[in-house]
Formats: sequence, C-alpha cells, structure tokens
Amino acid sequence: MAVLDDLSGFEFEDVVEDVFRNLGYENVRQAERTADEGRDVIMEEVVDGTRRAIIVECKHTDTVGRPVVQKLHSAIATFDFEGPKHGMVVTTGRFTNPAQEYATRLQQNDDPHPIELLDGEDLREIADEIGLDLYNGRIEILCDETLRPYDPAADVDAAVAEAFRDIENIEAADLPAPYSEATFRPVLAVTADTNAVFETSVGVIHRINERTRFVVHADRGHPQVADDDVATLVTENLHATIDIDTDRFGEVFDEIEERRFGQTQTDYKEWAVDRLQDFHTTTVTYTGDNNVTYNKTCEPNRSDISVQSIEPVYLPEVRHTTDLKEYTHPYEYYAAGPSWVTAEDGIHRCVHCDTSGVGKTYTYCPNCGAIACDSHIKTERLKQEPVCTGCAVTERFALKTKYFYDEGNLEAFREEYTDMSIHEKAMENKLLAGASVVAALLVVIGLLVIGGVI
Repeated sequence: MAVLDDLSGFEFEDVVEDVFRNLGYENVRQAERTADEGRDVIMEEVVDGTRRAIIVECKHTDTVGRPVVQKLHSAIATFDFEGPKHGMVVTTGRFTNPAQEYATRLQQNDDPHPIELLDGEDLREIADEIGLDLYNGRIEILCDETLRPYDPAADVDAAVAEAFRDIENIEAADLPAPYSEATFRPVLAVTADTNAVFETSVGVIHRINERTRFVVHADRGHPQVADDDVATLVTENLHATIDIDTDRFGEVFDEIEERRFGQTQTDYKEWAVDRLQDFHTTTVTYTGDNNVTYNKTCEPNRSDISVQSIEPVYLPEVRHTTDLKEYTHPYEYYAAGPSWVTAEDGIHRCVHCDTSGVGKTYTYCPNCGAIACDSHIKTERLKQEPVCTGCAVTERFALKTKYFYDEGNLEAFREEYTDMSIHEKAMENKLLAGASVVAALLVVIGLLVIGGVI
C-alpha cells in the first residue's frame, strides 16, 4: 500500500471522491476543509425510489478505532438532509475489532443511521474495478474503452476516398493506399448541475438551475472543452465503445499511439467547476426600491456547482497522408465507427494559395500531383488536360500564354504551330481573333458608309 500511504489526508479525500463518483453515486462533493466535523465526503444515491444521503469519513491512518465510528454516527444525526442518512468510514489501513463490532451492531439493530466500513484492501479492489490506478504513484484515470477508430464494414481509408470524391480529374479508385496513423486521445464526458439564486433587497434578481453536459479533451495539464461537433460525436457514441486492442489496431493502421489521461478525476472535476463558474457568471441589471438602476455581477459559488458524472473514453484521431507524385495531402479526423468529424482537410486546399474548404472547385494536376483551385488550374495545350500553374511550362503563342506539362510537350507544339495556317494560328487566341474580326467588319461598314453604299 505504498502509494496510498504516501498521500496526504486531503489527497486521500480526493481519491475517495474519485472512487465513489465512478461507482455511480450522485452529487459527490467534499465538505469544507476548514474543520473536521466527522464528514469529509458527502454524496447521494437513490434506492427503491428514495433519495438518501451518505456521509463519508476518510481516515488516512494505519488503524481506525471505535471512537471514529461513534463520532461519525453523531455527525450523521445532525446532518441537514430531508431523507434517510447513512454513513461510511474509508481508511487506507484497517479497522479495530471494537470498530467493526460497533458498525455491525448498528446494522443488526436497524439503526436509522447505519455505517459501512471500507478498509485499504477494499478500496484497492474497488479502484481496480472502476479503472483508477492506485499503484503507479499518480492515481490517474485509467480507461480501456475507445470509440471505434474505423468502420468495420468499410475500408479504413473510407473517409479519404469520400473526401477525394469531389476533386476533379481523379477517381477514388485510382488513389494509392494512404499512410494511416491512429492516436487514441483521452476525453471526458462531464455532466454537472448548477443551482444558484441571487437576491438583493428587492428579491431574486437572477436564478440558475441548469444541467450542463460537455466533452473535454483531457490532455494532461491542458484540458480543453471540445467543439460542439466533436462533443456530439462522443456523446452519441458512448453506448458503442469497444476495448482498446493495440495488437488488432496495429494490423489496420501503419502507426498507433495511446495517450494517458495523466490526472485524477478530482483534478478534472476542479477544472470543470472553474470553467462552469466562469460560464455562468453574468451581470444582471435591476431596479432598486429607490427606482435607481443597478448592475450586479452574479457569480455562482463553487458549492453551487455539482459534477454528477465524469465518463472517460478514448477518442481516435485518425490521420491519413496520401502521396501523389510531388505532393502529400493530409486528411485528419476524429472517428467513431462510420461517423467522423474533420480536424484537418489537406485535400480541399489549393497547394498554391490560401483557398481551402469544401464548396469550392479543386482539380488534380496529373503532372505534379498538386490539388489546386480554379485560379491555379489551366488546360495543357497539347494534351488538353488540366495542369497547375506551379509545374506548367509556359510560352506565348498569338499573344496568349499557353501551358504545357514539360519542355517536350512545348517543343512538340512549337512544331505543330509552325505548320498551322494563319487562320489556325489566330485561333490560338480566340479573344484576339474575335476582336480582329469585329474590327475588320467595322472598317468595311465604315468604307461602305463613306462610299454612300449604305
């Protein structure tokens, strides 16, 4: 029990809070740490339709005697709660025989405030079952479930084939197999209730009664609220998670990486409470009894925010890179089986400018492998196929720039151009040829007018 023994009393309370929240208890929170009133963690549960409170005493000691259990029994009786109240003592060590006998007698006598005892061994077994590591020195969240990194009914690169579908001049069937990487990123689905009432001399001016559910990218030390589309992807697929099987995934992806959560649930809970406190803080305008208008900043207390659940899961971040001649086109997305949310789209992006995003026209250049927007795609004169301005060889014919795949094609067209008639050469610049015809017609008409013919 070296790791548990190394914890401070407050750290041990954090661990106990993590454990009971994972066991499904509701409104799990710690009592104020300013005084030991015989209740360190408070939580609730619903049994047979009745909500009851459970007051937990945490003892980070080698042994716990009868006086601790008796003190908790008194604290339960004075705890303000409308409904049944039970107690629990949790320790890193063991309970003395008198302590166990006292708790047993309360249960046998149908005492209204029975007390359950959990020793260090019980705590370890429970923690193992719910995925809290008490052995590695960090007591961090452990998770072995992930959203599906790919659709088992389709190819692993189905998302890439779909992305290429609206790229002009290339078929998905002609694409080479992309290099694929899967990173399993830790995320948390957090559910919290905020209940706060703000009053002044004129009465209630603001009220918060809201349940919030959001998803957090749980990178160690840098948690961040996920975008709405990513949050939807996670929450809609939490019911369909699978075990992380790196061996099996290694047969599908060229490279895989599994990141750790690296922090305890309490770390993340405290962070979530801070974010919700900021989110719900608002300024309210109201009129006082003296008909004067006032502004008041309404900031909920931390105690007004109750984290109901923290559900850890891995979110696969899949990255495909497709090599086409001189260019590599990346496509990255968060995956959940057949569903995905794009994180980076290097396919719908012109390699020559800042044009990007779906809804625009992009064309594949078979000469160099570039994907380019309309402004950087031309028609190759000899082959009459698309060519991008980045790789094309150019030369002016009939005062108009022509584009070629290479010097060989340019030379071939030079020879062809030499053998053209004057009319054919003029048509190499249709705009100029058309203007010339119009100008000639205007000259003829002018001469006819001068000669009195018309």
